[in-house]
Amino acid sequence: MASKAPRENIDESKLTLTKPKSKAVGLPAVTNALKMSLEQMGPLRSVQTLLAVNQIDGFDCMGCAWPEHDKRHAAEFCENGAKAVAEEATRRRVTPEFFANHSIAELKQRDDYWLGQQGRLTHPMLLDEGATHYRPIDWEDAFDLMAHELGDMNDPDQAVFYTSGRTSNEAAFVYQLLVRGIGTNNLPDCSNMCHESSGSALVETIGIGKGSVSLKDLETASLIFVAGQNPGTNHPRMLSALEKAKKNGAVIVSVNPLPEAGLLRFENPQTVSGMLVGTQLTDDFLQIRAGGDQALFQGLGKYLLEAETLGRNTPGLSTVLDHDFINSHTVGIDGYLQQIEKVEWDDIIEATGLTLDQIKATGERLLASNATIVCWAMGLTQHKHSVPTLRDVVNVLLLQGNIGKAGAGVCPVRGHSNVQGDRTMGIFEKMPEQFHDRLDHEFGFLSPREHGFDTVAAIRAMRDGKVRVFVGMGGNFVRAAPDSEVTEQALANTRLSVQISTKLNHSHLSTGRRALILPTLGRTEKDTQLTGDQRVTVEDSMSAVHASRGRLKPASEHLLSEVAIVCNLAHRLFTDSSNRALPNKPKAAWLSLRDDYSLIRKHIEAVVDGFDDFEERVQKPGGFILPHPPRDARKFDTVSGKAHFTGNELEYLSVPPGRLILQTLRSHDQYNTTIYGKDDRYRGIHGGRRVVLVNEADITELGFTDGEMVHLISEFQGTERRAENFRIVSYSTPRGCAAAYYPETNVLVPLDSVADTSGTPTSKSVVVRLERAEP
Repeated sequence: MASKAPRENIDESKLTLTKPKSKAVGLPAVTNALKMSLEQMGPLRSVQTLLAVNQIDGFDCMGCAWPEHDKRHAAEFCENGAKAVAEEATRRRVTPEFFANHSIAELKQRDDYWLGQQGRLTHPMLLDEGATHYRPIDWEDAFDLMAHELGDMNDPDQAVFYTSGRTSNEAAFVYQLLVRGIGTNNLPDCSNMCHESSGSALVETIGIGKGSVSLKDLETASLIFVAGQNPGTNHPRMLSALEKAKKNGAVIVSVNPLPEAGLLRFENPQTVSGMLVGTQLTDDFLQIRAGGDQALFQGLGKYLLEAETLGRNTPGLSTVLDHDFINSHTVGIDGYLQQIEKVEWDDIIEATGLTLDQIKATGERLLASNATIVCWAMGLTQHKHSVPTLRDVVNVLLLQGNIGKAGAGVCPVRGHSNVQGDRTMGIFEKMPEQFHDRLDHEFGFLSPREHGFDTVAAIRAMRDGKVRVFVGMGGNFVRAAPDSEVTEQALANTRLSVQISTKLNHSHLSTGRRALILPTLGRTEKDTQLTGDQRVTVEDSMSAVHASRGRLKPASEHLLSEVAIVCNLAHRLFTDSSNRALPNKPKAAWLSLRDDYSLIRKHIEAVVDGFDDFEERVQKPGGFILPHPPRDARKFDTVSGKAHFTGNELEYLSVPPGRLILQTLRSHDQYNTTIYGKDDRYRGIHGGRRVVLVNEADITELGFTDGEMVHLISEFQGTERRAENFRIVSYSTPRGCAAAYYPETNVLVPLDSVADTSGTPTSKSVVVRLERAEP
């Protein structure tokens, strides 16, 4: 039997500290995973679900996008994957009676942990204008309300359709078709806030916004950089691949402002030796200043070029640089060389906070490597200069021909389990012309070409009263977005906000004048339609597409799948002859698509590259790999047809006097905005979340003491934002740098502080000051 949900918010007064860990996973991870599974699901349901996670005939874990080998372990999940499954497959329920007993005002006082722990949503619910409580609404009336509001718009761009990366390929494809049928490209998604910088840099430099490596490449690489990433918490199954790489002789260089236990030592719970002995993963730890990664990679490029001038060489070559690759497959190296010659070592040292010896020693690692991979996550993508940073990562790889070579390449590690697949399916505000042409041909209509809103632009438009309807397909938009107070007020300006969700969250409480909660099936649940049980597909971080099929009985008989919700709404909108506002309708058999997802896959096959024989190939165990021209044939779909070196001015954020550069991050008991528990045991933080990690010398210099309570105040263009009552924790972080958990600190991230080119919020470089809190 599952345990009851907590009655109260996290009590921050009970926060305790222990020494940070120097190793990850092992027996504590196993016991924590089982503890949470039993609390949420009970013993029988725990066995039923956990043995199906990431199995060929099971369901894809919603906890991350890390790939699997064809041969699977019986327990093919990590601690945080088990937590994600337990949260979704929980026996706890949020019923109409719950909403009758709790007003919106009361629920707004609850923290993210309390809301998420209440259980699964069971019924569609409506918040009437001016009402204090949600009330039940039947599905037909909910679709009528949405159709009326969408049909009553003066302009299709008055609607915004957000997507979370949990959405399946099939749901994402019909969702974008619905949206473009309405006449807009307003399709912001969670990628806008995380890996948009990766896509922007990679499309420009190698012609495709996806990683170029496979698991085999990672396990056979000579040198692996893990930069701006904490796999022990965010992608624990990645540790197994790094363990194999180490056993095969790889050198691992970790680049991060904080030391992370998962990159120090890994105790693999799936092997006896892993549990008893463990594996040291990191050979070199570069504790870099927040935002200093561009300077590091410019420094590494400079070191390689100096070594070339000295007549040195790398394995398999008579020179340092791979001149055959550069001459045959790249353009732009002269501009890059000019920039690297111009940058001064003193600037590189100041920007990184590293010593010259550390950078040169890392350069020697590159010289000794015949196959190098760079892995990265949010630590590189959420700065103003993130796109130039990633261009410089690519520059270093191109110098030695490390694109389109076994054991080498770029590896952006994505979080949501299908965030990459959603983009492939068309969830993007500016899809290429070829996609639109094929979509138009397949469905006999003219899709809009004007670019739509990304996440930040959507919030600005709502803030300015330009959006009437907001629809969120999964996720927790209010808590994921920057500038929390502005985002909440922006949503309040809409006439109708709609959240398609499995669990209760703050996005159900910060609403438009009217609001709908539409409860949907989870990955773990059986999806039965008119033609029988359905399966969906997802794409992982390494471009593998495979099937996912839930096994559990749905949490409520009133749930609809995401596909069914979209298709029912589209049928209502596009078959209503009185709806003159939507004359340009896709010719799709919406109810047939709802009843048989294989028909959706047939349309995907016609529209999206790489999905030939989709239905046949996805039936094969493990699915199939999508084409990646740079990886497969060193072909680059750029303007020149070659990979692009780029010259990028060095940028970094200087710490103003009396200020710190704050990076927002996850705790170990967290997945994005979902808070599983109260602890961050690897960092030694237990029972609370409102902490700010600060270097001991900075604490003293700023006039504070370890353990003191402070308010965090961010400063941007003359405007201050506040997050109150945080406990200072002395921690190993570079001078001038600090860290605190999101979503509590998203209120500090200015809406208008975004990465150049990509528009990603700068959540890893927020200038803050500490203000002493009154006792």
